[in-house]
Amino acid sequence: MNNVDTILAEIDEMIDKAWGMPLSGGKCLIEADLLRDKIDGIRSNMPEVVRQAKKLVEDRAEIVNGAKKEAEDIIRTAEERARNLVMQEEVVKQAQAKANEIALTTQKKCREMRKGAQDFADDLLKRCEETLAKQVNEVHQTRQMLRKPAAREE
Repeated sequence: MNNVDTILAEIDEMIDKAWGMPLSGGKCLIEADLLRDKIDGIRSNMPEVVRQAKKLVEDRAEIVNGAKKEAEDIIRTAEERARNLVMQEEVVKQAQAKANEIALTTQKKCREMRKGAQDFADDLLKRCEETLAKQVNEVHQTRQMLRKPAAREE
């Protein structure tokens, strides 16, 4: 059970132990400061998932930029080799073909790395979204449970 689940369980326990107000339609007393501390705890634990997703997006951008730089370096190297071999026509043709092959391979590799990084980021964001949705659902259920006593006593 993660920190948010633990804190939500503590809030639920606070509600269970709260004193009922006579003639209030099911309302009860809870220490506001203690409840605010619990809510602050939830807030401080949830952003970690968001920070991880942001870091992943930054890492993906670094991977893509690195692949682009690597592609540029390979192309630059291939072009330099081709210029050095200009004197021999057949060698020049072979160098140009190799440079094009390297460029295509690099572009393909860059696309594959970009897709992999995007898939990884999407998967992490999906898991973050599912976790957040679960936690929001738990908060919603807790709120519903808080409302049930009020509905029964009216």
